[in-house]
Amino acid sequence: MTSKNRYARVLLKVSGEALMGDGQYGIDLVTVDRIADEVRSVTALGVEVCLVIGGGNIFRGLQGAAKGMERATADYMGMLATVMNALAMQNALERQNVDTRVVSAIPMTTICEPYIRRRAIRHLEKKRVVIFAAGTGNPFFTTDTAAALRATEMGCNALLKGTQVDGVYSADPKLVPDAERYETLTYMDVLANDLKVMDASAISLARENRIPILVFSIHQPGSFAAVLSGAGRCTIIAEGE
Repeated sequence: MTSKNRYARVLLKVSGEALMGDGQYGIDLVTVDRIADEVRSVTALGVEVCLVIGGGNIFRGLQGAAKGMERATADYMGMLATVMNALAMQNALERQNVDTRVVSAIPMTTICEPYIRRRAIRHLEKKRVVIFAAGTGNPFFTTDTAAALRATEMGCNALLKGTQVDGVYSADPKLVPDAERYETLTYMDVLANDLKVMDASAISLARENRIPILVFSIHQPGSFAAVLSGAGRCTIIAEGE
């Protein structure tokens, strides 16, 4: 790791919707390639990187449940969508010569490895990118919570959430033009003000394990590496002084 980077090992959480590009559904391969290039540029700096990708571009469990589907069944379908996204990202990374492993919380050994904590850590130590698929493997938990859990298990120095905007705002800046943007927040600020950054379980888990959360725009070229070096635009969520 170079001296410019503050973190030796990080987890990047990307929503499934981020993979849609300008589409309304599915996977836009140009967008996947661009995000893969962001990851490649960070690994080139010597940072160990793991990812969690949502599945909302293919299927959202909560929406399925809202339409009458049993919640557990809907959540399992959402987990399978994250595996599809993980395989797409693995393909994009390996076409850029980045050694990558997909590990799934739901065993499906024909296409990816089962999640074994010590094996995943070993992959990171060997400078492989590890993509955690299928959430936590349990219904009723979001991929945000899975990201906080895996970041904790992997001993990550930071959890980065790549979003549509360049940080955390008091309201959706696309709907409320004068929404306030925050440079820093505490975990309790996020929970007390019900800021829609990550779900409460994910925030609480990060807080308990003192893992800072950096929220930035995944669509700004070079932003992933810039945020890690301290030069990028982001909101930092951490423990208060």
